[in-house]
Amino acid sequence: MSLTALASSALALTLSLTGQAPADLTDPHKKDIAMRLVSSAENSSLDWKAQYGYIEDIKDDRGYTAGIIGFCSGTGDMLELVELYTARKPGNVLARYLPALRKVNGTASHKGLDPHFTRDWKTAAKDPVFQRAQNDERDRVYFNPAVEQAKKDGLRALGQFAYYDAMVMHGPGGDRLSFGGIRKSALAKARPPAQGGNETTYLNAFLDARKAAMKAEEAHEDTSRVDTAQRVFLKKGNLDLDPPLTWKVYGDSYTIKK
Repeated sequence: MSLTALASSALALTLSLTGQAPADLTDPHKKDIAMRLVSSAENSSLDWKAQYGYIEDIKDDRGYTAGIIGFCSGTGDMLELVELYTARKPGNVLARYLPALRKVNGTASHKGLDPHFTRDWKTAAKDPVFQRAQNDERDRVYFNPAVEQAKKDGLRALGQFAYYDAMVMHGPGGDRLSFGGIRKSALAKARPPAQGGNETTYLNAFLDARKAAMKAEEAHEDTSRVDTAQRVFLKKGNLDLDPPLTWKVYGDSYTIKK
């Protein structure tokens, strides 16, 4: 049986047992929950919509980290974001930084960005065109690929979120410390539901692989966004990521009531 057929069988089983399709992170309310969960870890706040103007160098060798999903000047996604913004609104306040962003891509350098890039980023963040560009790039690069892969693996909302959060932090690449490598490590230990495996067993394997990848990088060695957040939901059997949700990240407590 093909993986697609297995995934379809898993869906049919869920429908027969519950009378409804499994929860999907693309549901607007579920997606908002996902954004708040990520924001709790990235920005110590549940108000993810207040983060369009966030920008700082967190000393992780990725240059500036900014915006609602942590676009980085050193990893290419910030460059692509500003290119999209400029295509939609030529002459915007960040357009003049495109040559510098191209030069610093792949490095931690601020050359050509300082001293006014952070100020101008905050100015751009007030522009609805830039906010929409951030939303669209978040979805294109991180959210949509993560959710699509999770659904192919037969995972419900919690698993979809686990993939998304991993892709946000580690990037969508295929090396051992990127999302693709983490998923590969998990697949070596357990089968996802689409391959006939147990969803909880597989997600534990995925979170174990995620922790190993986090510990391999000094900037990510605090694994609480797995240990006291995602693992808490998993231990409670909350595979649909249904509120109320209570968790901790970096020692801070958060609750989503509904």
